[in-house]
Amino acid sequence: MIFLPAVFLIYWFVVNKSLKTQNVFLLLSSYFFYGCWDWRFVFLLAFSTFLDYFSGLKIHNTDTAIEKKVWLFTAVIVNISFLGFFKYFNFFSESFATLLHSFGMEAHATTLSVILPVGISFYTFHGLSYVFDIYNGKIEPTRNFVDYSLFVSFFPLLVAGPIERATHLLPQVEKPRVFNYTRVVDGLRQILWGFFKKVVIADNCAEYANSAFNNTADASPLTLIFGAIFFAFQIYGDFSGYSDIALGTARLFGFELLKNFSFPYFSRDIAEFWRRWHISLSSWFRDYLYIPLGGSKGSMWMKVRNTFIIFLVSGFWHGANWTFIVWGAINALFILPSIVLKTNRRNMETVAQGKLLPSFRELIAMGTTFSITVLAWIFFRAESLKHAFSYIAGIFSGSFTRSPQSGYRLILMLIVPFMIIEWLGRENNYALEKLGFRWSRIARWSFYASVIFIIGIYMQTEETAFIYFQF
Repeated sequence: MIFLPAVFLIYWFVVNKSLKTQNVFLLLSSYFFYGCWDWRFVFLLAFSTFLDYFSGLKIHNTDTAIEKKVWLFTAVIVNISFLGFFKYFNFFSESFATLLHSFGMEAHATTLSVILPVGISFYTFHGLSYVFDIYNGKIEPTRNFVDYSLFVSFFPLLVAGPIERATHLLPQVEKPRVFNYTRVVDGLRQILWGFFKKVVIADNCAEYANSAFNNTADASPLTLIFGAIFFAFQIYGDFSGYSDIALGTARLFGFELLKNFSFPYFSRDIAEFWRRWHISLSSWFRDYLYIPLGGSKGSMWMKVRNTFIIFLVSGFWHGANWTFIVWGAINALFILPSIVLKTNRRNMETVAQGKLLPSFRELIAMGTTFSITVLAWIFFRAESLKHAFSYIAGIFSGSFTRSPQSGYRLILMLIVPFMIIEWLGRENNYALEKLGFRWSRIARWSFYASVIFIIGIYMQTEETAFIYFQF
């Protein structure tokens, strides 16, 4: 509550005479922000930043292809090794012990109390995209270490993205920025909507979803169905809410970050969903993994292989648990028919563009896509594969005459108007971007005041972390 206003005021009204001073101040503020979580991992962030900066210079300045590859592989191996150790050591150790046990051999898994550095998955991918782009000749390395460090560690995106590209953000770091009142107001508006998504939608859905997933054996089928649906809205409100807050905060300082969500629950097929969900990660895997593997070109076997690789890796990126990998595999199965039949780019424009309501066919398509997405989310949320299968079995094994757990009506009363506002704003960058621009000033500000009031009413008394901080 103090950090952001203080940084904003100093940035625009104290250190605004020089771009160099502004960038140094933002860099120090970003490291302070990160150090407040755990100061020990500031050194890991600094080392990763220096490694990619130095590797980028070496790749660009080296004449031979072999030496370029040596520096590229050095950067990739070191980055992935750090990410693998902190995020996956215990997973591989326990999985290996389980595998040996299945063959009748006893082995005790060696586990360490490894603390996962917050944001490591995100800033590692920032740096790797920079190195890849230099190696592929898309960009030249920057000579300014402060500018590069700010690109990696800019505090709005440091802990949970969006995953930025040097081609997009670095030029903004190097360009003088001037205070723009309209842009600041727009940033505040997006922050407000982000808080509404997180506090009102995600946190209240989480309470019901957690109860359903934590008491699967005793819950009625309707409770389990509502639990899965509410988790779908929880993770959307949580992560897209954080992304809105990050984009809005960056705009306060004159930066435009990559769009991360584009109303994914209005998608008409699963391919469209993945063009609208966690866009910065999906496009990262597309550009640096899927396309280099051959993409959707080549034989049928190549298409199937590449589709499964990208979704399995995406699942594994989310965490060290087989549930994430199966979640990725399920999504690969969902999208594979459209890849094979070449219908994956059928729905490129916004649904019902220029219209108030969708057609019946579009409504059915959106409902179907949402339903299979919710099914996959069960694996994402479950504690284990056994838990996920028992959750699904519970939906079909009980009596639908049993009432669902209380509390669902209130959450539905929050979700319905939320989705109406999202629908009205679906052709913009975020729902509130242009909503109410034709209203009188009193009506518009009354609406914003109502949003703030509702946030205050439904705010949880206990601290609730963002889901993607754990990734």
